[in-house]
Amino acid sequence: MGDQIARAEEFEKKAEKKLSGWGLFGSKYEDAADLFDKAANSFKLGKSWDKAGSTYVKLANCHLKLESKHEAAQAYVDAAHCYKKSSINEAISCLEQAVNMFCEIGRLSMAARYFKEIAELYESEQNIEQAIVYFEKSADFFQNEEVTTSANQCKQKVAQFAAQLEQYQKSIGIYEEIARQSLNNNLLKYGVKGHLLNAGICQLCKGDVVAITNALERYQELDPTFSGTREYKLLADIASALDEEDVAKFTDVVKEFDSMTPLDSWKTTLLLRVKEKLKAKELEEDDLT
Repeated sequence: MGDQIARAEEFEKKAEKKLSGWGLFGSKYEDAADLFDKAANSFKLGKSWDKAGSTYVKLANCHLKLESKHEAAQAYVDAAHCYKKSSINEAISCLEQAVNMFCEIGRLSMAARYFKEIAELYESEQNIEQAIVYFEKSADFFQNEEVTTSANQCKQKVAQFAAQLEQYQKSIGIYEEIARQSLNNNLLKYGVKGHLLNAGICQLCKGDVVAITNALERYQELDPTFSGTREYKLLADIASALDEEDVAKFTDVVKEFDSMTPLDSWKTTLLLRVKEKLKAKELEEDDLT
């Protein structure tokens, strides 16, 4: 490992020398780029991630001098992948540089891909607000490039995080839109009931029984098969438990569904919020009597 780092430093020194020396403008930067590339690879092999990252940034600058924006963007991506192991903020900054360059040269699908990667880095740091911003950007770019599956994956992430932040209406809009789109696609049809269930759970979190009932009617019109599903029954039974302010009924309904189709942590978290509101209501009623 020490050998690799020594080699990397040697390559880097030669590259810096090329840049500070005389020579034809183009060949000077081409030679330096070749040496920075070798240096960055050796730093990587020596697991010196910070140095590898900063060397890839120097490589990107050489490519920019040569007006090779695609190569420069790729070098920023390589830098980001090294910085991921040592500094998430540096990684995000390099990916943003790469995205800007991919946009400038019209490589929008690449920009979409790296917007998504930035969103995932924010997600890994629990920065949900920023994750939403970048998943939305990624979804827009994928949509423009007609990569619908990837666009929907990003939109679902936005919906999931928006609900965590109690932005329920935003989540509902996204899940309903994806459900509508999916109905016209034979491969995606089977997922419709899942999207409508997610939208319905967000409706339940808002706590308006009339709105929930209206939504269920709308979902039935959207997909006539929905009313025969266990997902529909779960939502309708919970709506009825809320209307009756019956915590025990709510618990039984959720437990029964979960025993056959285990609820993931996102649904469980939201349903617990619904239950807490229902409990608080019940206590209020008890206090009044």
